[in-house]
This record gives sequence, C-alpha cells and structure tokens, in this order.
Amino acid sequence: MKDKNSIIDIARQTIEMESKAINNLSSLITDDFADAVELIYNSKGRVIITGIGKSAIIANKIVATLNSTGTPSVFMHAADAIHGDLGLILKDDVVICISKSGNTPEIKVLVPLIKRANNKMIAITGNKDSFLGKHADYILNAFVEKEACPNNLAPTTSTTAQLVMGDALAVCLLEIRGFSSNDFAKYHPGGALGKKLYLRVKDISSVNEKPKVTPTTSIKDVIIEISKKMLGVTAVVENDTIIGIITDGDLRRMLTKVDDFSKLTAKDIMSINPRQISDQAMAIDALEVMETHEISQLLVEDNSKYAGVVHLHDLIKEGII
Repeated sequence: MKDKNSIIDIARQTIEMESKAINNLSSLITDDFADAVELIYNSKGRVIITGIGKSAIIANKIVATLNSTGTPSVFMHAADAIHGDLGLILKDDVVICISKSGNTPEIKVLVPLIKRANNKMIAITGNKDSFLGKHADYILNAFVEKEACPNNLAPTTSTTAQLVMGDALAVCLLEIRGFSSNDFAKYHPGGALGKKLYLRVKDISSVNEKPKVTPTTSIKDVIIEISKKMLGVTAVVENDTIIGIITDGDLRRMLTKVDDFSKLTAKDIMSINPRQISDQAMAIDALEVMETHEISQLLVEDNSKYAGVVHLHDLIKEGII
C-alpha cells in the first residue's frame, strides 16, 4: 500500500506527463489539420467519427462537442461498422477515424470500405506510418512518447491527446462558423448552462410583484408596500418613470436618524439614480451588475418605463448562480 505522499507524487507525475504530451501536440499541427477543418466546413454532409476500444469513447465525446457547436456529427463504432453499420455513412459525409496504432484488425477492414465509397477520411492517430495513416486523406498526428500507465499499456496519455485534437477541431470550426453564445444556447436549452444563455430579466421579473410608490407617499405606506410585495425594496415612480429606490436598509438607516417620521415621504429617504437594467437583458448580466455593485435587487425598466424588480434570490432559484 502506497502512503499519501507516494500517491500524490504518482498523481502529479501523471498530470505532468500528459501535460507535456499535450504541449507537444502543437508542434505536430500541419497543413493537413487546416485542410481537414476546411473539408469539414465546406462539406454538405455530416462528420462520422469512428474508433474502437478507448478511442471509441473519445470519438463519442468529440461527436458531442461538434454537435453542440454547430457541426452535425454521428458516432459509428468500428466493430459495428463492419457488421452492418456502414449504412450510416452517406455520400457527402466526412469520416474521422481514431486509432492510436492505426493498425488494429477492425481498422484494417473498415478503412478500405470507406475509401471504396469515396468518402474523404481524416485520421487521428499516433502512428502516421500505420495502415490508417497511409490510407487517410488527412492525418492529425496525435503522437505521444509514452502512456502515463507505468506499464505503457493502458490508454491514458494517448486518449488525452486524441481528445485535445478533437477539441482543437471543434474550436476551429466554431470560430470559422462565427458560432455565437446565442447559437450555443439553441443547442443547450436545459439546465443551469442553458438558463445562463437564454434566460432574460423579463422572464424572472414578470412573475414578481411590482412594488412602487410615488415621491409623496408616506413612510408608513412605503413600509406597507415593501412588506406586502416581499422583495425588500420599492421603486419610487413618477409618470411611470423610475426616480428613486427605497430598500429595507434605507428604512433602518432612517430610524437611526429620526424619532418622528410621520411627516416624511418617500422622496425624503429615497436613493436617487438607482441601478436599473432592461427587461430584455440576460439574467446573467443582472447577476454581474449585482455582484459588481454589491446589491441584491435591481429595478427593471422597459423602454424607460418601470417594469418591476429582479432579486438575487430569483437568480439563485433559477440556478444562474
């Protein structure tokens, strides 16, 4: 049994070894990489990504990344391909074949079948002189000197290199397509990530109460309004235009300064020029404003008219934070 220090050393050595292998990949990028990106970008078909063993798992991840960034992709297991799944490949599809050695039996059977159908093939391999490397139209060299496995057997460094090469492909295609955060939101509508990309302030504020008083509203009625609407704040509004804000904090500070507030009105204690945000702004932008100014509420406006309140708790509840 290894002691804690030995375990930590092994972990660090593994990370350092894989890090060095990734750093070396940049020196292996050639014109083939650029040509492969242009081929995929100009293709009228999809990207079919295939592999076997651990490379198949990496292929699945690259497919997911490409699909989520605007490049339609499909996974095809190399073993299943030679037993009927070749029908997945259509005339205009580009095939990416992933294999560390490039010489596995399944790859040797599959590659000639792909070539016979005249589909362009990109190889992600650690051995450019392999069977796969010699028959591919373009080679993305994912060579690594050694696996992180002490026996140099378990795919570790090599699969990391394959994954990084796939990410590089996806990012290049994303950039060329001008793929924006709005585009990304179309493919990620679910969960906290999706909400950060598509949820607008109006989607949250519209379901809240809409506390408001006028400049001449009595302090008693201000307190009632804030308590009734349960947002810890009220807007001070004149002709539907925001002219100030009163928070729970403003009321507490008032009580420390005056003994008799019966003659005071909203305009006497309100803060002028309060932070506001458009109801069409993204909810994540509202969070940024709150964090920057260390506040927990923002008044919402619609075409310069008061439209409600968005509260920090709303953003927490929606999973934005």
